[in-house]
Amino acid sequence: MSFTGRSGKKVDFQFSAGGVVVDGNKVLVIKTKNLQEEVVQTFPKGHIEKREKSEDSAVREVEEETGYRCEIVSLLDNVQYWFRDKGQLVKKTVKWFLMKPIEKIGEPDSEIISVEWLDKNEAKNVLSYKSDRELLKKI
Repeated sequence: MSFTGRSGKKVDFQFSAGGVVVDGNKVLVIKTKNLQEEVVQTFPKGHIEKREKSEDSAVREVEEETGYRCEIVSLLDNVQYWFRDKGQLVKKTVKWFLMKPIEKIGEPDSEIISVEWLDKNEAKNVLSYKSDRELLKKI
């Protein structure tokens, strides 16, 4: 969805959902590349498809990006941030869910470099984004 503001600049609005998957003191972290092709460590998330509920999107994205089928425990947070994608200003809203793993059912998507179970303290030290570290404090 796009909107042209008073300044005449177009803003693209994106909506995503993701999961912070916790098993005891371990949390599931993916290693992937961001839009600038830099390697980052983060939590799995992705775009909410048309007519898809955010909960369904979060479960689907976690499964696609990690190979784990998970169950939602609760809503964790709604996070908003701004960035540029190929010069286009984007405002992204991500609905994050706390999840627990049910079973490993496959392999992660090819864009995922690795999937790791890390203890919460280790995850805090390797997560690339401040917003992810803030999510970790909530669990």
